[in-house]
Amino acid sequence: MFRNKQEFKKEFTQKLIEAYGTTVEDTHPTEKYMVLGQMVRDYASVHWKDTKVAINRQKAKQVYYFSMEFLLGRSLTSNLQNLGIYDIVVNGLADLGIHYENLASMERDAGLGNGGLGRLAACFMDSAATENLPVNGNCIRYQCGLFRQLIDEEGNQVEVPDMWMRIGNPWEVRKPKHSVDVKFWGNVEVNGDEHGNLHFNHVNAEHILAVPYDMPMVGANTNMTNTLRLWSAEAADRSPAWMDYRKYLQEVNEICLNVYPDDSTEEGKYLRLKQQYFFVSAGIDSVVKAHLHQYESLDNLGEKVAIQLNDTHPVLAIPELMRVLMDDYGYQWDKAHDITMSVMSYTNHTVMSEALERWPVEYVQKLLPRIYMIIDEINSRYGHYIYERFPHESDLWYETRIIDNGVIHMARLAVIMSHTVNGVAEIHSGLLTSDLFHDYARMWPDRFQNKTNGITPRRWMLYSNPQLRDFISKTIGREYEKDFSRIIKLMDYVDDPEVQRGFLEVKQERKEILASYIRRATGIEVDTASIFDSQAKRLHAYKRQLLNIMHVIYLYQRIKDDPNFRIYPQTFIFAAKAAPSYNFAKKVIKLINCVARKVNADPDVRGMIKVVFLPNYSVTMSESLMNGSDVSEQISTAGKEASGTGNMKFMMNGAITLGTLDGATVEIDRLVGRENDVIFGLTVPEMESFRRFYRAIDYVNDDNRIRRVMNIFIDGTWNGNHDDFRPIYDELMMKNDEYLVFADFDSYVKAHEEIAARYADRSAWARSCLINIAKSAYFSSDRTIRQYGSEIWDIKPLKL
Repeated sequence: MFRNKQEFKKEFTQKLIEAYGTTVEDTHPTEKYMVLGQMVRDYASVHWKDTKVAINRQKAKQVYYFSMEFLLGRSLTSNLQNLGIYDIVVNGLADLGIHYENLASMERDAGLGNGGLGRLAACFMDSAATENLPVNGNCIRYQCGLFRQLIDEEGNQVEVPDMWMRIGNPWEVRKPKHSVDVKFWGNVEVNGDEHGNLHFNHVNAEHILAVPYDMPMVGANTNMTNTLRLWSAEAADRSPAWMDYRKYLQEVNEICLNVYPDDSTEEGKYLRLKQQYFFVSAGIDSVVKAHLHQYESLDNLGEKVAIQLNDTHPVLAIPELMRVLMDDYGYQWDKAHDITMSVMSYTNHTVMSEALERWPVEYVQKLLPRIYMIIDEINSRYGHYIYERFPHESDLWYETRIIDNGVIHMARLAVIMSHTVNGVAEIHSGLLTSDLFHDYARMWPDRFQNKTNGITPRRWMLYSNPQLRDFISKTIGREYEKDFSRIIKLMDYVDDPEVQRGFLEVKQERKEILASYIRRATGIEVDTASIFDSQAKRLHAYKRQLLNIMHVIYLYQRIKDDPNFRIYPQTFIFAAKAAPSYNFAKKVIKLINCVARKVNADPDVRGMIKVVFLPNYSVTMSESLMNGSDVSEQISTAGKEASGTGNMKFMMNGAITLGTLDGATVEIDRLVGRENDVIFGLTVPEMESFRRFYRAIDYVNDDNRIRRVMNIFIDGTWNGNHDDFRPIYDELMMKNDEYLVFADFDSYVKAHEEIAARYADRSAWARSCLINIAKSAYFSSDRTIRQYGSEIWDIKPLKL
């Protein structure tokens, strides 16, 4: 382990020679990056070992966070900063004639997720280690990310493979000794013994080997290092007798090929189900064996282990743990049930019933025959519980049962079999208990909690925005860098004109950095004196990127109609990926690009509007985008966004929220006050009566602005094709404007006018931005993870 710059240079030079047999000058940047990454991993390994020793010595309870996604971003800078060796490495490389950023840019974002779900999991890993909480991740080692997004000449999204490990992954350690045999297909043989006990044996199965790759999750200002375990599928020693050998290898390879394979076909659905069982089966096996390595039995599993299910994707962990306890270790049903419930807790991420996973009974019966038997038995026993506890509520069983009309409801299984269920923002958690899970909340009111999401302030401000970090440190001192709650001290300076000017200078520098990124990525030149208005999130109808671009179209039309109409210069920035099979979302992306091409080339709007679509939205892009934005667009239909974390990242970097009262924006609004954000649109209570009488056609007929925007979708204005954007027109009209774009349009226009008016008063604008930053500590994932630890998992910080 190097302790200073000289030792680093010596070790780095030696390792390059050992790895590639050449000098520092002759090695390629990718080779330098790989050696550097491995050195940093090895540096962290000492802490990694100390953490494991401390857990065993203190007999500490551990958490395993099961998630289909861990959207880590790049790890090099974060790990160097967390370990406290960033300056040693950067200066040492400089002495060797190597620019650190050239090596850091070699790292690709880890392709382990898609959006907020995975980014939340990654923030939790950072915060847990920083807070000395033993929390380990469990996921799949995807060979490719979701996809790399390109935009073709016509504005269409084009998906190409995201080969994130093309040059290797220096952070992982392969652990073949911990491999797990995972079984699919086949059938279950049932045999009885002389005591009348039944024994279940899964035979004629397809065997696939799950091989773990461990990555260190390094804490800041501590020696704590947790583990993210990624499972890779490999061929077992034998292929099924009933399957062609080459077909078997293909099936093995597909499991870890990429996150969220297309499920528009039956084959794709089976593959998704296979992925989910693959990583939870391997994870459960790993958890159980680790426990038995230290303790004599599994009787105390719930006292020493907590498993958090991040959404419904890992819910098969529940019947899998039941299976292991009963079939492998001889527990009777009741005891296995009690142990499983003591271990499992479930985080819900959506109130949209169509987004809650359901699996046809036939799929689970065929692919996972023993697991289906256990789910069916849980469902049956739950039915007996309902009839005994609520004998006069005949409908309750039909409305809450796990298996309903040939479909298995995974969220219902999670709620029934977890000791705690949490939402991820106050409004979201309230909707869970009042609507989506109302009946369960009535039965088990103490089972439900709220845990408002958070983000790690290290990646999302301290490391990615050094200009703002240094400015705040100069203003209030550096204590907040280790204890982010102390950033509230900035409130003492929000009225100071010098501090306001200093903040605006920092923001201007970040806008210039973002403008350079935009120019490199798109070729578009943007005015850094304009308002940078950004919406960056997964493309979905309820997130209403369509409302955003309709407003841009309205402004464009008005400027073209009235030569005297002027607006404050604005740059509208979009960043989003659409699921490959989500045709409506892909049409919206094309619309944004077509509007951008026409508007940006029109001299009549020059100096007033620019439209930018940044391709291939990623964690690394976000680190520049969110730091350089003035306005944070959080405009989902109220009640549809569970929480959001992008809203927190923008806020922490001094952007003003323009949003609906949805998700965590409700809490942002309450913290900063209505004078320091701009809120528009219908609220959840207003919608309950509003929807009953809502007619989209009335808005089209009565509001000339909406009618003209709608007509331009089908008149060929954008690319000469009258039918290209008709699917958007039809989506709004045929579904009666499902997400209330028309209903909120007027309010949204006025909200933008309010933003422009406020922005013109630079002092008042700076004051609002500083208040947002000062109040952002609540949205640190350090706070969130401490609440999970004390209120759900019952774990304590490790003593290191």
